[in-house]
Amino acid sequence: MTYADAIRFLYDLRLFGLKLGLENTRRLAALAGNPHTRLRFIHVAGTNGKGSTCAMLESIYRAAGLRVGLFTSPHLVSFSERLQVNRQPVSQADVVRLVEGAQALLREFRTDHSPTFFEVVTVMALRWFAEQRCDLVIWETGMGGRLDATNIVTPLASVITNIQFDHMQWLGDTLAKIAAEKAGIIKPGVPVLTATDAPDALAVIRDTARCLGTPLHEVSAADTVRHPLAGLDLPLPGEHQRMNAALALATVERLQNCLPVSSDALIRGLATVRWPGRLQVVFGPAGQINLLDGAHNRAGVATLTAALARLFPGQKPALIVGVLRDKEWTEMCRVLVPHAGKVWFVPVANGRTTTPQELCAACRGLHPAENMRVSASLAGALAQSAVEPFRLVTGSLYLVGEALELLGAAPVPVNGERGLNEWAMPAPGRNV
Repeated sequence: MTYADAIRFLYDLRLFGLKLGLENTRRLAALAGNPHTRLRFIHVAGTNGKGSTCAMLESIYRAAGLRVGLFTSPHLVSFSERLQVNRQPVSQADVVRLVEGAQALLREFRTDHSPTFFEVVTVMALRWFAEQRCDLVIWETGMGGRLDATNIVTPLASVITNIQFDHMQWLGDTLAKIAAEKAGIIKPGVPVLTATDAPDALAVIRDTARCLGTPLHEVSAADTVRHPLAGLDLPLPGEHQRMNAALALATVERLQNCLPVSSDALIRGLATVRWPGRLQVVFGPAGQINLLDGAHNRAGVATLTAALARLFPGQKPALIVGVLRDKEWTEMCRVLVPHAGKVWFVPVANGRTTTPQELCAACRGLHPAENMRVSASLAGALAQSAVEPFRLVTGSLYLVGEALELLGAAPVPVNGERGLNEWAMPAPGRNV
């Protein structure tokens, strides 16, 4: 098997769709020897900020001298971003070997009950982290929490960043319902930390923690201005990142007895954290500013526009926006467009994309018509906006990944690996 063969095999697994539930993952992990029982985890769920919080925790514990695994999704450009040890992505050779191992295990499943791409990759990650003898794994949920494939582990701590509206088709149409799914990662007696401030959602998390006899720590805005955050210049811009940092800090403090971290390592970890695609600036050849941000729901774009006002006061960037159909794309565009100069609506290179024409129609009356354009591709929009001194690309992490490639800020995999982020709709009866 070649690496291209391995990627093609993983790509074909997307046809099994998105299926929420733990049965297949538990069975697959058992066939693999239950590698998660040999590892320690911090499990991170939430609507926004999961990846950034994971990156901060990873950076802190790596600075403290631990060998740290990092499991996140989706990837921006390359599949290997999903599995990292000490921020070194999994090698192509290891991907091939892990896929070959997964193929052998999948023969034990009926075709009509085959594990999905995410379930298979979750167990591949567990096997690799165990092989790598990680001291700790920072373990991000894919969607929700209760029925997410990652929820077969028992962590040292459960972390819930926040609760906002996203993935309502699967998680519920109220913040309380969404919170119940995210709170599904809480385990009896395992401490849980959250920065959730929505009253209905926080009530659910509190009730879940109380029922399970779990200590709950709530992080608030006041925690963002205490030592050492008060005087620390974070590499990840935006006030929302200070809340993510406060949550990471609280988690580290809660686990000091089993995972000691010195003050120096804590500060060094936060001061050197990196996480692409979140208010990331890519400069053009003539100093042009390209701001890339993966905001992909209503709360995310509200945070983005607030950050724009603070970081680029008085400026209106040329906006290039594409959104997936299962997001609140009408509301997202209505929030974003008034903050832009010219606007290009583009498709996301994903089967679930909203069309540029639909996006444009939703924004009629919000912006001068002559400043709104429809483009058949992101590449076309970047070419048409080449003279703009300040461009913002947003609406989807998948779109940001494509922008990183087109702007020369990331290598282009020869196997088209961004397509692995796509998945089919869930099969009937498998989403509960």
